[in-house]
Amino acid sequence: MRGDIRDGRAGYPLALRLQVVDAACRPIQGARVDVWHCDAQGNYSGYPGQQQGDLSGETFLRGAQVTNQAGRAAFRTIWPGWYQGRTAHVHFKVLLGERDLLTGQIFFPDRFSRAVFDQLPDYARDSTRGRIFNDQDGIARRAGQGAYAEVTQVEGGFEAAMVIGLADDRGALLSRS
Repeated sequence: MRGDIRDGRAGYPLALRLQVVDAACRPIQGARVDVWHCDAQGNYSGYPGQQQGDLSGETFLRGAQVTNQAGRAAFRTIWPGWYQGRTAHVHFKVLLGERDLLTGQIFFPDRFSRAVFDQLPDYARDSTRGRIFNDQDGIARRAGQGAYAEVTQVEGGFEAAMVIGLADDRGALLSRS
C-alpha cells in the first residue's frame, strides 16, 4: 500500500483523488485502488526495454490504496508524461477482495498537459514527434468524457479528482468526474 508513489521522479506535482461508488452512487469502502503511469520522459517502472533501460525491478509511479468510508483513495504523484502514440493518462484497477472489478484509464484536459509539456524542463524531449493529445488517442476517444478527471491548479501543483462508478460486482457502468 503506497499513497506517495513519486519515488523521487522529477515532474510536476499531482494530487490524484479517486472515489469509488456503486450504481446508486453509494461509496464503496474497502476497495483496493491500484494506479500506475509513466514518468515525465515516458518510462514505466516494472518493464525492460525503456528509454532508461531495464526498469523491471523498479516501482516508481505505482501504488495502491484501500478506499475509506467515503469510498476515497488518494495518491501523491507527478503529472504523467507521454510516449509515442498516447496522450497523458493514468491506469487504474479497482478490486474487492480478490475480484478485479474494473481496469481503466484516467485522462486529463489537454490544456493542462500542453502547459506541462511545453513549459517544464522535466518533460522536454529532443523531439515532440509522436506526441498526441486526447482527440488523437483512440483509447481516450472511446472512453469518452466520463474517463476525464476534473483538474484544478493548486498551490504547488495540480489536483485531479474523479469518481469511478461500478454497475455491480462484475464491472463498470460509468466513470465520471
